[in-house]
Amino acid sequence: MNLIDSVFAALKKNGKPALIPFLTMGDPDLKTSVEIIAKLEEAGADMIELGVPYSDPLADGPVIQRASERALKHRITIRDCMQVAEDARAAGVKLPFILFSYYNPVLQMGLETFIALAKEKGISGLIIPDLPIEEDAEMRQLAEAAGIHLIPLVAPTSNERVARIASKARGFVYCVSSLGVTGVRSDFHSGIDEFLQSVRGATDLPIAVGFGISSREQIERFAGQSDGVIVGSAIVRKIEEVLPLLSQPEGKEEGLRQIYDFVHGLRV
Repeated sequence: MNLIDSVFAALKKNGKPALIPFLTMGDPDLKTSVEIIAKLEEAGADMIELGVPYSDPLADGPVIQRASERALKHRITIRDCMQVAEDARAAGVKLPFILFSYYNPVLQMGLETFIALAKEKGISGLIIPDLPIEEDAEMRQLAEAAGIHLIPLVAPTSNERVARIASKARGFVYCVSSLGVTGVRSDFHSGIDEFLQSVRGATDLPIAVGFGISSREQIERFAGQSDGVIVGSAIVRKIEEVLPLLSQPEGKEEGLRQIYDFVHGLRV
């Protein structure tokens, strides 16, 4: 069984939503990314999105854009990001890894090579936000053959496409809570509750909510309506805040502790 399915099945028994942090790989460096992943698992993360830094991240707001810029200064590649998954597994991390990448780096590598490497490195799921369902047939076929879930995004504006997207989903359906790019928010789309109900009615898979969620209170707000919550910009911003500590050998443990404390405080 795919690790994503196993985690959701286990969480369903206690009625708690999966906590799914997003990290930009290579921010501030690859070794530290592995260390942060280990800390997030200790803090209670259930699975982790490994973000591939990209020069034109269309769905991401300024916090993740800055993280991508920092990582790209070190020429971090999609291969490097998948290697982080293998290195984290070697360090004892057991949670599922979901690779988040825009389509161009995947296309440049070649779909078959990409899927083969993802399987080799222990990737359980893929999120490719700029690959629409109308154009994902080849990727979906290769991913399913490798036992990797291709996880779709649906937004409040998806309307009649929700059922079609959800019908082909694997792993879970990623529900976008707000219009626009990622980033910390105090308010969500006005029709978010009805939207989540429509997605729930369109699939038997778990649904997870992301884009703008940054606090335990917001996670609690969605806990009864979703099976998982994705927290991205808030965690990436915390990493940005402690960069001075992470960059110094004598400060790294304190920096990692502060990241741990932040994520541990999100658990419901």
